[in-house]
Amino acid sequence: MAKQKKEPEGPRPPAAWMNTFSDLMNLLLCFFVLLFSMSTVEKDKFEQVAASFQSTFSVLPKGAAAIGDGILVSNGVSQLNELSEYFNTMGAQDNGTQMEKIESFKEMIEREELIESEQMAEAIQEELEQALDKEVTDEIEIDFTSQYVVLQMNGALLFDSGRVEIKDESKVYLEKIGEVLLEYDKNLIEVIGHTDTVPVAASSRYADNMELSFFRANSVAGFLRDNKGISPANIQASGRGEYDPVATNDTPEGRAQNRRVEIRIYRDVLNEK
Repeated sequence: MAKQKKEPEGPRPPAAWMNTFSDLMNLLLCFFVLLFSMSTVEKDKFEQVAASFQSTFSVLPKGAAAIGDGILVSNGVSQLNELSEYFNTMGAQDNGTQMEKIESFKEMIEREELIESEQMAEAIQEELEQALDKEVTDEIEIDFTSQYVVLQMNGALLFDSGRVEIKDESKVYLEKIGEVLLEYDKNLIEVIGHTDTVPVAASSRYADNMELSFFRANSVAGFLRDNKGISPANIQASGRGEYDPVATNDTPEGRAQNRRVEIRIYRDVLNEK
């Protein structure tokens, strides 16, 4: 008589359905951890998501009525759109907050830059007042922005009408101005020429006011470069003609203000090593 086989001792292997169920639980756990890690959970939205999975997979007790109607999943593809809109809204709120912080930071930086420019302008003005006579400094207006300090000189102080050669008596002034600018030799220095709207004379060798303003600026930049040792790499000239007025061109006084040369000393230091 054949012997009856004995059942092997020890725990029985788990049923196959338990593997599937445990995988589902892991997926659900990861999903909710992801929700919490991405943003602050809003109660109403969370209840809708939970209800959706409850009504679809029946893994939560007491059915859909326990939490809500489960509209996000039970309505098919529409739940994906609403979920996407939810996260996009959260992202927009985060971006808005970030933009406010960025704007606040930019305003703070600009205030600091203005303070630095103001201090630089005050130092330059004090040195010029010590180096030049009062009647000359009265012809030089000093202003500043967050990017640069500007010395604005009346064109009649430097040039005769329609000419680009610096007047001999004005070279003494430029010498002293150049000594002050040498302290900022590592900064970008830009010389800009301006004119009024009166056309150049027909006999002039310059085509128009734009060309005249450029050659005047170039004369000043060249003088500072050749006579005071301003680095050629850090000084440049440009002309604006009559296209950047500071006063009306309808009066002689306004036109006199528009005939000017600007020297801009930018705060940023160039060629740092």
